[in-house]
Amino acid sequence: MYTAPAELHTLGNKALFRLPKRAFFCSRDYPADIERPTLLWAMEQRYRGHCVLSGFHSRLEQAMLRYFLHGEWQPVIYVLGRGIQPGIRFDYETPVAAGRLLFVTPFGPEIQTVTQETADIRNLLVADLADQFFIPFLTPSGNLHRLLRSELLQDKPILTLDRPENQPLLAIGAQVFRPGGVFSHLDR
Repeated sequence: MYTAPAELHTLGNKALFRLPKRAFFCSRDYPADIERPTLLWAMEQRYRGHCVLSGFHSRLEQAMLRYFLHGEWQPVIYVLGRGIQPGIRFDYETPVAAGRLLFVTPFGPEIQTVTQETADIRNLLVADLADQFFIPFLTPSGNLHRLLRSELLQDKPILTLDRPENQPLLAIGAQVFRPGGVFSHLDR
């Protein structure tokens, strides 16, 4: 599957499509001890100005979205599992106007609710658009575990945390995330 940006509904800076994109996925139910290393990853992305792409659905994904949007220049692509609704402009007016936030969806505005089917399509779109992935936690046999079987992830680098639950990621060649540069001393 390759989705051309012209085939998508968007709101915001379409130039973000041209940036290298790091997808962020995390299972909905996750252990609290992954929050700190995930924040270190997010800090590194903001420091380096990397474009982060996600559906920002799980609690941890939503927390990281709030963190990213408080940066001065953090490019973010927010992939929706529903259509773009009129009120979305007001909620995210500042980052959209600043050109650092792009909403993307394959769905028209008549799709107002996220279902399992639309969430699966959203996740496939994130996988399609991403150049690499960060998945700090994976629930065995959950939605993300199913996504791993997709050809869209093949040959794309994956980073994860060193946890027993992430063995399916490590088994397909994922690398363990270790903060680099100015953040390396915080990984203790």
